[in-house]
Amino acid sequence: MTLSVLSVASEAYPLVKTGGLADVVGALPAALAPHGIATTTLLPGYPALAKAVEGAKVVHRWPDLLGVEARLLATRLGEHPLLVLDAPKLFARPDAGLYDHPDDWRRFAALSRAAADLASGAVPSHRFDLLHAHDWQAAMAPAYLRFAPGSGPAAKSVTTVHNIAFQGRFDVAIFPELGLPQTAFSVDGVEYYGGVGYLKAGLEAADAITTVSPTYAQEIRDGRFGMGLEGLVSARRDRLYGIVNGIDPAVWNPETDAALPAPYSARALGRRIRNKRAVESVFGLEPGDGPLFTVVSRLTWQKGMDVLSWALDELVAGGGRLALLGSGDAALEAAFVSAAARHPGRIGVRIGYDEALSHLLQGGADAILIPSRFEPCGLTQLYGLAYGCVPVVARTGGLADTVIDANEAALAAGVATGFQFGDVSWDALTATLTRVMALYAQPERWCQLQKNGMRADWSWATSGARYANLYRSLVEQT
Repeated sequence: MTLSVLSVASEAYPLVKTGGLADVVGALPAALAPHGIATTTLLPGYPALAKAVEGAKVVHRWPDLLGVEARLLATRLGEHPLLVLDAPKLFARPDAGLYDHPDDWRRFAALSRAAADLASGAVPSHRFDLLHAHDWQAAMAPAYLRFAPGSGPAAKSVTTVHNIAFQGRFDVAIFPELGLPQTAFSVDGVEYYGGVGYLKAGLEAADAITTVSPTYAQEIRDGRFGMGLEGLVSARRDRLYGIVNGIDPAVWNPETDAALPAPYSARALGRRIRNKRAVESVFGLEPGDGPLFTVVSRLTWQKGMDVLSWALDELVAGGGRLALLGSGDAALEAAFVSAAARHPGRIGVRIGYDEALSHLLQGGADAILIPSRFEPCGLTQLYGLAYGCVPVVARTGGLADTVIDANEAALAAGVATGFQFGDVSWDALTATLTRVMALYAQPERWCQLQKNGMRADWSWATSGARYANLYRSLVEQT
């Protein structure tokens, strides 16, 4: 039996992307299709979607969706159905980013309200067995299903936590505007420390909670990682599932990647040298045979970028070079730019994000640095594994689940795929960099490390099956 699932999120690749959430939401429909799951994605009607909705069919109208007029447009996301919430007063802001607007509470409550309407029969032409809400921007949808569903039977629901640090917390003053009964403002509803918590509401109301790796599912039950929600998550641990993200081999494949001057495979790793030279050219680095590290990341405390900035002199002194692509905290941006000025030809920095350049870095650098203090899943280490760009990661969340440390036992057994370290500190990071450079000086062992990562299957095949099994188990419950 085919199940019909509505996946609601604030972004999806390739239409609109600010981070890994978009990659996951964009890849899920194809990952689930082989398992009998028909997935329809619901997105806000940003200006970036204008081309995608040209000629789209209007399938529903809301005269008053939390105070604004809105339409539901039906089109396609690749081979799969796409619904777009066309509400210009909320989303038609061409000169602004997706988030951090004063009325984000209304914008994403409206998205969630529309999703709940769809998942409870408000649009007869679009029926769903299950609603899958991603992160705080969609997490109110299960709460609407629970407290104020549409006219039909409410679908089952799943809330996925991609990063529990982002919660969507708002002042109590917004509650009367949400269209919820007063009973919803309670400890087992949307109330959160006297205000309204969107992610909290979704975790409370959903039939199941998933995170994007098994280790992160355990970590967020701990006060060090749960960001104030650890008690709720622990109380619902029987409904908590950790399913590691996958990557889309149609997008991330070194054998077919158009962003690489020299596509290659695990059987032809020698071709990577052309990509390495291209990275050196783009970043103004001195050509050389020493290890070339890369960073493709938000430059934030969470990502451990402060610790990395302290270790750059040691990285260069040990014979390494660095090509960094990212943006974030102004102080960290300045620290990396300063390091590049201090080490011309050894450190190159590009502030911002460039999708094609991120592919080139994975295909040309020798190792990718991911010293995150917490990392729900992480995708860059999966891209690194697929591209033979050896991941150097902190032992947390999905990083711990996906990278096998190159200790002597793992090297002897031929299973190592990268490097892990426990404490996100200068001492631990620099010690690990020393390990990396020592193994890089042994070409045969380094090559084996690359091949091990490239031969592992990090596609969505396994994770897609796990999601499908979870969906079916929920729908079959009475």
